[in-house]
Amino acid sequence: MFYGLNNLIKRILPKRLFYRSLIIVATPIILLQIIITVVFFDSLWIKANKGMTRSLIGEIRTLYDVYTDPEMGQKQKIINLYNKNFDFAVSYKPDELLPEKSNERWYSPMDRSLRRELKSSFQNSYWFNTTKYKEVVELRIPYKNGILQIFFPKHKIAPSSARIFALWITLPGFLLITIAIVFLKNQTRPLVNLAKAAQSFGKGEFVKEFRPSGAREIRQAAYEFDKMRKRITIHLNQRSEMLSGISHDLRTPLTRLKLQLALLKQQDLAKKMGDDIEEMERMLNEYLEFSRHQKSEDTEKVNLKNIIKDIVKKYEGKKINISVEENLEINIRPNSIKRCLANLMDNGLAFGKKIEINTKKTINNVLIFVDDDGPGIPENQRQNVMKPFYRIDESRGQNKSGVGLGLSIANDIIRSHGGDITLEKSPLNGLRVKISLPL
Repeated sequence: MFYGLNNLIKRILPKRLFYRSLIIVATPIILLQIIITVVFFDSLWIKANKGMTRSLIGEIRTLYDVYTDPEMGQKQKIINLYNKNFDFAVSYKPDELLPEKSNERWYSPMDRSLRRELKSSFQNSYWFNTTKYKEVVELRIPYKNGILQIFFPKHKIAPSSARIFALWITLPGFLLITIAIVFLKNQTRPLVNLAKAAQSFGKGEFVKEFRPSGAREIRQAAYEFDKMRKRITIHLNQRSEMLSGISHDLRTPLTRLKLQLALLKQQDLAKKMGDDIEEMERMLNEYLEFSRHQKSEDTEKVNLKNIIKDIVKKYEGKKINISVEENLEINIRPNSIKRCLANLMDNGLAFGKKIEINTKKTINNVLIFVDDDGPGIPENQRQNVMKPFYRIDESRGQNKSGVGLGLSIANDIIRSHGGDITLEKSPLNGLRVKISLPL
């Protein structure tokens, strides 16, 4: 039961830090205002209203007794004194009946108190209205063949301090909550900026010089993030420069070997050695591509369908079917995504004859499916083929050139965009590569 309640609270509570902090600050203020209001109305306002109403009904009862007492003389003079000294307006309406419909408000403390005191004095023979006039209450009581209509000021049963109290109890509450909102906005903004910078860096976007701000703990976290970002950037640049340098340096001896092979008289031997050199050049090109895919590139908002069409144009004569949604715009690094999809298509055409590319848009992501009709990859090998330089020796890897960087490069590119890439069984009975990119 405790865990169920805990899960329910987690689902109800907002997810953002700003709103959670606002609840922590505002809840005690609101509870305090409610408690003060309840105590005030119970101990002060309601009791004062009850006493004032009881006194008023006593005056009305006295007035009614003057009317009903046949031995009482000078009735009109007494009525005039009431009208003058107690702000009453009393008149007799012959041949009138009490209205059938009551205008009492069940939620009003003033109406409840008035009804309770009238009932104790006049049973159910009365009618009143506290809403028809702004400052006056109308009361009707049966008398002989008509009614006594009595008007009296509303302030006689409603303490004026209630409105002033309501004003003073609400305004400070709103003022405190407004100050809390402004303060919390300033305190959570550095965290939001840090989260955005981390998200952009996780997607491989270029992060400009990040300025830590906010409280000491937030500044410390921002400083550490900035230092980590710079270390990772330096590491990636060094890796790219190292691989590029090695690959570039190896091209020179390979070029000399090509020239020497061209002068050999044994053409059979020269052809075999030339094939080996070409294989080495292909390997070097893959090394260079692996080292360059982390190169800084600005993120752009592009139409995914145009990107896929540009790639497919390079494979004229190949059996490639595409089904992409129109106007599917996404923030990506176009050249990196082109390289990723080209690697997947090269991989599919190397082991199959047909490729299908489909897209699907969800609430938060764009899904890209690249299917081929090749032999596929065994399920227990699907994680390993994402590793650099890993090659399987079964049907999909037999007699195929390459160094095992195609899927690894694609995986790095997608993950640098903050996305995900998985391998599945294709509807074409080959391999399906499922790419998920955040919108």
